[in-house]
Amino acid sequence: MSSRGCIDLIHIHYCQESNSYSQKFSSFFYDDPAKQPKTIVDVGCGIGGSSRYLARKFGAECRGITLSPVQAGRANVLAKYEGLADKVSFQVADALKQPFPDGQFDLVWSMESGEHMPDKAKFVNELARVAAPGGTIIIDLEPWEKKLLNRICNAYYLPEWCSTSDYVKLLQSLSLQDIKAADWSERVAPFWPAVIRSAFTWKGFISLLRSGLKAIKGALVMPLMIQGYQKGVIKFAIITCRKPE
Repeated sequence: MSSRGCIDLIHIHYCQESNSYSQKFSSFFYDDPAKQPKTIVDVGCGIGGSSRYLARKFGAECRGITLSPVQAGRANVLAKYEGLADKVSFQVADALKQPFPDGQFDLVWSMESGEHMPDKAKFVNELARVAAPGGTIIIDLEPWEKKLLNRICNAYYLPEWCSTSDYVKLLQSLSLQDIKAADWSERVAPFWPAVIRSAFTWKGFISLLRSGLKAIKGALVMPLMIQGYQKGVIKFAIITCRKPE
């Protein structure tokens, strides 16, 4: 089994959890059918769990972008398997330089991607650029205590982080409207134990060994995520806003 096996194993659990977040989000924000999105972009899509759920939920066309050719390929295979190839597509692209025209999407969705962006202002500016007038932007965040942040960032090769309040300021600087932030930590807390359980099954253990030192290093840091949630020093925030019409 290659490192791809480990990636798939972890992201299957990620998709199950991300679908749960998507369900909570869609039922909360889109009870009015007239306001449901018709075009969606999933920025940092992974293997596309959120994209497939949202496309099926709203009958919308969804585009997903990721820096990983493996993730994009896997996402397209899964979309075809689930009968969504006519609605959902995935491609390799940079979130800081998206290959889409201005104002293309009713909903701009980015889950667990902002922490990987080296230029937070450029990241937010691109989200706003591709949003249609009156469209919605959803960003989720995980601001961490400094000591935990340093240890986890070193393990996962993350750049400098940006707090919820800093993201709100960036959105305000772009004159976006109806900016709201909410703490979804309780909803996300079960995710990391699920990842750990998947990694330390016999199949997951063999996959980690074959994936190399970087994957093992990342797996060993996972308990710090649980510790952070239990102590309340790790928070998972959802930010929503609208582009002016």
